[in-house]
Amino acid sequence: MTMKSQLMRSAQFLIVTSWFVFAIWALTQGVNAATIEDRSFVANCDGSEQKYVIVIPDDFQSARPVTVLIALHGHGSDRWQFVRQNRSECRAVRDVADATSSLLVSPDYRAKTSWMGPKAEADVEQIIGALARTLPVKRVILCGGSMGGTGALTFAALHPHLIDGVVALNGTANLVEYERFLDAIAESYGGTKEDSPDEYRKRSAEFFPERFTMPVAVTTGGADTIVPPASVLRLIDKLKGRNAQVLSLHRPDGGHSTSYEDTRRALEFVFAATH
Repeated sequence: MTMKSQLMRSAQFLIVTSWFVFAIWALTQGVNAATIEDRSFVANCDGSEQKYVIVIPDDFQSARPVTVLIALHGHGSDRWQFVRQNRSECRAVRDVADATSSLLVSPDYRAKTSWMGPKAEADVEQIIGALARTLPVKRVILCGGSMGGTGALTFAALHPHLIDGVVALNGTANLVEYERFLDAIAESYGGTKEDSPDEYRKRSAEFFPERFTMPVAVTTGGADTIVPPASVLRLIDKLKGRNAQVLSLHRPDGGHSTSYEDTRRALEFVFAATH
């Protein structure tokens, strides 16, 4: 039995505590889906109640192989960001999920200041395992913006066997050198860089290019001062020598955001490469 199948069999079944059908609401919010479920589950790592949203397309059939598109929100937001917000990145993710009949999954992953610490990592791992237990999942695509883009790279580096493709929008690949949101990151990682240097390195994708065997797409802005692009660009340079399925959309004058067109292009690249 493979490591992936062992994980899927051992993952605790998620407890669905709420089911909402928002057909009219979805249309007004730009979500072309019949069903939006706000799900709660008991986290394996600490017994706490955690949540994620799943958007189910109109033509979903439980017996048909399905793509799971996981979207990780940014710092200060929560599981509803990619489902509700009108910003370009969020609209593009929703539109690609709809166009590909994918299940769009948006976890809290310890909102609002996660930075993919150990508990957030465990939650995402648990969600993937539970979905694979109950559905014929053919591939898992992981994406996110800013903190979520960082988290997508971190999780993919930690669990490459669970992720079939990754899209990072304006993230960082090096938490050792990153100097913003230090209090939130320290709380998530269990200490400062000085207290827990191994934890910061472990969660820095730049140090583990060999683990990115899946298709990867990133977007970066040269004028981004919130999450500077240098570490992601260095990671991409390393990946190009190892992995032909890499797309880098760098805008030299771009700031801390990605256009609708670039977000969609990045997602469609990974979808095509994992078809």
